[in-house]
Amino acid sequence: MDPVTEVTSSLIQTILLYLGQARDTVALFLMPGWRLYQILIILALIALAWLLKVLTEPRLQEWARSREGWPKWRLRLLVQIRRRMLLIWFSILAWLVYLVMQQITWPSRSYFIGLAATLSTVWLSIGLAVQFVRNRPLRNILRWFLWIYATLYFLNALDEITAFLDRMAIEFGETRISALSVISALVVLGVLIAGARMLTHMFIANVRKNEDLSPSMQELTTKGVQLLLYGLAIYIGAEAIGFDLTGLAFLYGVIGVGLGFGLQKVVSNLVSGLIILLDKSIKPGDVISLGDTFGWIDSLSARYVSVVTREGLEYLIPNEDLIANQVVNWTHSNHLVRLDIHFGTAYDDDPHKVRALAIEAASGVNRVLVQPNPPVCHIVGFGDSSVDYILRFWITDPTGGLTNVRGNVYLALWDIFKEHGVSIPFPQREVRLLNDPGGTAAQPARNDDAAG
Repeated sequence: MDPVTEVTSSLIQTILLYLGQARDTVALFLMPGWRLYQILIILALIALAWLLKVLTEPRLQEWARSREGWPKWRLRLLVQIRRRMLLIWFSILAWLVYLVMQQITWPSRSYFIGLAATLSTVWLSIGLAVQFVRNRPLRNILRWFLWIYATLYFLNALDEITAFLDRMAIEFGETRISALSVISALVVLGVLIAGARMLTHMFIANVRKNEDLSPSMQELTTKGVQLLLYGLAIYIGAEAIGFDLTGLAFLYGVIGVGLGFGLQKVVSNLVSGLIILLDKSIKPGDVISLGDTFGWIDSLSARYVSVVTREGLEYLIPNEDLIANQVVNWTHSNHLVRLDIHFGTAYDDDPHKVRALAIEAASGVNRVLVQPNPPVCHIVGFGDSSVDYILRFWITDPTGGLTNVRGNVYLALWDIFKEHGVSIPFPQREVRLLNDPGGTAAQPARNDDAAG
């Protein structure tokens, strides 16, 4: 008989045995006597607890909404209490009935009521305690595991269930894998990973508060600590459950070959990300241009960089592209950015006056620096229709956008030129049609560029 068939047959026999025991237990509780009376009392307490929940839950919710100025942790605690009102009322009622029956009758006649009170209190405590775990899937898994473990422990069924899970095993040579070992491994790894996650969040919070570290060094430090803590959690968990890591030497070799061939791009991005963090060429908050993409860096990842544009789009640019391609970092060494605006005025306007008005208009726009780099205006040429100028000004917040500040400066130029009678020319051409050959002499065509 192969190992799988043997395990299946043993499992079926064990399940049938437990089903028979469960049938006998149910029949025993249904017989008239104090066992049945205690079950009926517990059912009555559940119904009474549900009624009290219906009556008190709206009042508690209304009272919680009136608590203005309370810390968030208190409000969250109230929410958790409101969700567990049925369990709270049942625990209170069960303990009261148990204590009264302990005084007026034999202790054995209230044993199951005390057991129900104990289990409900333990379930309530576990439900409130696991709220400190922020990860929802991990919190749910931990809650159910602790509920099941506590129930089996107080029912004195833990040893039997443990032996049952240990018998559910498959053997391959000298290797034996049982359901108990698998569950133990998952529990140990889950606890260690949860601990590593908690320590990582605490460390990251402290690093973020350290203003002496640059954003690049903060990212590098947090990534290194994350890798170290999670690696230690997996290693310690494997050792704790008796898993021999030395037997994975062949697997390590296969992974190395895979990294060398199939994961070249992944490794390249990982190494590029490490280089970016070390040389501090870009960091969170920098404004960059890469091809047609213009935006600011939101976060640095091990594989990519998140760049958010003014349109609200988020580009995930591989780290390798930032290393191999030309990147314009508008805020690499400082946040000063110079912008240029080209315009023209008519030849009849005084260029000295035009330059002064342009500088005055730009200086009055929000976000345009007046000190230490004030706006400047220069003549750059004499065009066909206008005298051409360039207006240069500086800003310190490119993350606020470039097009909007240019538009505000153009609007300021329009207003101030209109106020002082400065005209903005546009090309005008006069076209005359030639007469027919048999008619009068054709008049020459005229091509003029006049000021508008």
